[in-house]
Amino acid sequence: MTTAHTRTLEGLGPIQPTRHRASDFPPIAKAYTRVSQVVRESGLLRRAPWFYASVGLGIAVALGGAITGFILLGDSWFQLLIAGALAIIFTQIAFLSHEAAHRQILSTGPANDRLARWLAGSIGMSYSWWDSKHTRHHANPNRVGKDPDIEVDTISFVEEDAAQARGFVRAITKRQGWFFFPLLTLEGLNLHLHSLKYLFSKEPITGRWTELAIIFGRFVVILVPVFLMLPLGMAFAFMGVQFAVFGVYMGASFAPNHKGMPVIAHDAKLDFFSKQVRTSRNIRGGWWATSLMGGLNYQVEHHLFPSMARPHLSKARNIVREHCRTLGVPYTETSLIHSYAIVIEYLNRVGLAARDPFDCPITAQYRKA
Repeated sequence: MTTAHTRTLEGLGPIQPTRHRASDFPPIAKAYTRVSQVVRESGLLRRAPWFYASVGLGIAVALGGAITGFILLGDSWFQLLIAGALAIIFTQIAFLSHEAAHRQILSTGPANDRLARWLAGSIGMSYSWWDSKHTRHHANPNRVGKDPDIEVDTISFVEEDAAQARGFVRAITKRQGWFFFPLLTLEGLNLHLHSLKYLFSKEPITGRWTELAIIFGRFVVILVPVFLMLPLGMAFAFMGVQFAVFGVYMGASFAPNHKGMPVIAHDAKLDFFSKQVRTSRNIRGGWWATSLMGGLNYQVEHHLFPSMARPHLSKARNIVREHCRTLGVPYTETSLIHSYAIVIEYLNRVGLAARDPFDCPITAQYRKA
């Protein structure tokens, strides 16, 4: 089902980065209770141990193949293909860590937490940092001041942040939609740096030393062979490709989920169902999209049922879509390529606020206010 508002957000008309308030979204009484009951009775909240065992085995085989290829190739620029393959494998591990953090894989919470911590550390990320950030995102997706995923970090996701950009960042912000994917080549390094900064902070952190040990051990295992077996220039190129592909793959998998969807005012009051459905976007494609994006293509269902295992999301989609159709709630779904076009256009529209007030009507409006 697609409403006029959704069509605008989906790029069929000009994308307006509008701040939505509670009056825009009338509450749907007991909507989540009804749909969750149907999902539960359909058995879609059960675990899928054999699926995750097969995914884990596939990743292990792929990792073994990449390591074997690295050893056999030796001093060769074809090693850059191995670097790209490793980045893809690391991203698939990140998807598993995300699912373990949501209690989707193992039968108990502590077991899932331990698995998520080890998987995240094995790709150079702090589970504690990510879990704190991601939990706040799920509680308030696209809500100003509460969702850390729309806080400014070079890229601005709301006009006020864009208008306050200065210097070099301001120059980027003006055309940030076009810079978004090139900047993702640095996202891998950004994730590593944020993780280490958090772990070395003074905040009380559960598992701090375990995570630090895993992360540093991981970099030793990767960096020592690369710089011992490859010429210096090739070794730096290898790591550069690995970081760049990892950053682009991670960013390109998470960006379509909420960017360009309604941004909610910090004081808006929304029911859980409306809040999660209206701010999330699904990606069409079936099994290949699910494999490529680790289940993130079913973002609506994931936000409604965070602990649902990946294989059940497609079946839950049919239930949720029908429920939205009955209630008149927009259910947003598009192709992967179209979602990227929406993200670029939306970020460019937000970036207009970084231009001079004489050139940008949005900024001029804020200055007058």
